[in-house]
Amino acid sequence: MKTRYLFILALATIFSFSSCKKEIEKVETKEVQKENAIADLETVSLNVTGMTCQIGCAKKIQSDLSKKDGVASAKVIFKDSLATIEYDKNKTSKEDLIAFIGGIAGGDLYTAKEIEETATEK
Repeated sequence: MKTRYLFILALATIFSFSSCKKEIEKVETKEVQKENAIADLETVSLNVTGMTCQIGCAKKIQSDLSKKDGVASAKVIFKDSLATIEYDKNKTSKEDLIAFIGGIAGGDLYTAKEIEETATEK
């Protein structure tokens, strides 16, 4: 009888802890959704020089950019030397992103500059 009581008590404890964890996850998810809803997103395309390979350079830059506060998404294409970044302009700026790329790997390998859009001829 005592073993049965301890088993039921253990199950109740496990269920209560797991339900609390789910509630915390729901609250965190709602906070992230709320933060994304008020984000003022902008996209910038940057020409990145200094990359010598797809895995070691382009993926490293893309990974570091994706982790930067204010960056919603980042895509770096090695063969085009192109980084396309979607960011919250309330948290970061084009200039900050350019400086950030320049600082990756010690600050002497990569340089970035905004791609100037040219008017198409008619």
